[in-house]
Amino acid sequence: MQNITIGRRSAVREWLPLLALTFSTFIFNTSEFIPIGLLSDIAADFAITESKAGLMITIYAWVVALTSLPLMILVSGVESKRLMCGIVALFAASHILSAMSTGYWMLMASRIGVACAHAIFWSIVTPLAVKIAPEGRKAAALSMIVAGSSIAMIVGLPMGRAIGIATGWRNTFLIIGLISFAVLLFLSLVLPRTEGEKAFSFKQLPELLKIPALPPLYLVTVLLVTAHFTAYSYIEPFMAQTAGLKESTITLLLTLFGIMGLVGSVIFSRYYERHRSLLMRLAVIGICAGLFLLRPAAWSVQSVIALLALWGLSYTFFGMVFQSEVIRNVPKGTSVAMSIYSGIFNVGIGGGALIGGLVCSGINVGAIGYIGGIISIAACLACIMYLQPRLKK
Repeated sequence: MQNITIGRRSAVREWLPLLALTFSTFIFNTSEFIPIGLLSDIAADFAITESKAGLMITIYAWVVALTSLPLMILVSGVESKRLMCGIVALFAASHILSAMSTGYWMLMASRIGVACAHAIFWSIVTPLAVKIAPEGRKAAALSMIVAGSSIAMIVGLPMGRAIGIATGWRNTFLIIGLISFAVLLFLSLVLPRTEGEKAFSFKQLPELLKIPALPPLYLVTVLLVTAHFTAYSYIEPFMAQTAGLKESTITLLLTLFGIMGLVGSVIFSRYYERHRSLLMRLAVIGICAGLFLLRPAAWSVQSVIALLALWGLSYTFFGMVFQSEVIRNVPKGTSVAMSIYSGIFNVGIGGGALIGGLVCSGINVGAIGYIGGIISIAACLACIMYLQPRLKK
């Protein structure tokens, strides 16, 4: 009996570092999109237009896209625990600064600090989770990271908006900052020290990009993320104007998208190692199908539910499978490879939102799925013909 108890305690201890990383993922993901729900309050407080306040979101995405690679190369030789704790400390301090902002540009500067922390965090969190995972549980470790993101979509974003509406937008940032300091303490206590990657320089980039699977992984990623965010960036007005749904119904349906992230992470952890190629194809084809079916599904709530379930599940598979393949195919310089992936991902977010906006103003919001679907066809072809034959077996 004593041996069983000791074994259980040991097993719990093995998973505590991953739990700390999951909490970190939750708080980072919650923070990224919080300003979207608080733009009106921020604009009113600083007596600026909502479009000027919205620049925070655009600049945030482009800072992440442009700084992911250079920042990761700069810190590539730093020990993983020290680096992770330093990132979370910067993240927390930047949120406290956001809460104390006396003007728009001070708030913008604090968000740039958060974006820099974000750029490094998403470059190292997945490789670190895989590195510290118990033997044979790498897929489960990755699914925990995705679960943190999914829970942020389900709970974190609505809660942050509710706090902002009830007590003011500053308190939302303040609470995120304080929770981040608590997460920092948790990380400092349970995260093991691991050997950092060897210092990486820009001169080594050509060698990294010679890895057969890496360029097609990046190509399919930027195409698929652009396709996804062409539609997803404007999913709320689409549901309101094209599907004619109430605001409360839209909130519930978007929550379903996050719930499918949890479902997808469970499926991934069980079947990825045995069905890598199948899950990749399901992800890419599922997103493509979801985009093309978006407009036809708008005729009823039931069909929208089915559509979002398919789309949310496929998007989860995409994120998990493609990050796993970067790690699998790049044994050395993984964090740098992930930093490029993160930068490309954010280019896709910005590009998709831009294309979606042009579609809404030039055609109408009902066409966003079709335009995104056309882009996703290119991603499907590139994945099946160019990427999959080059993946490490």
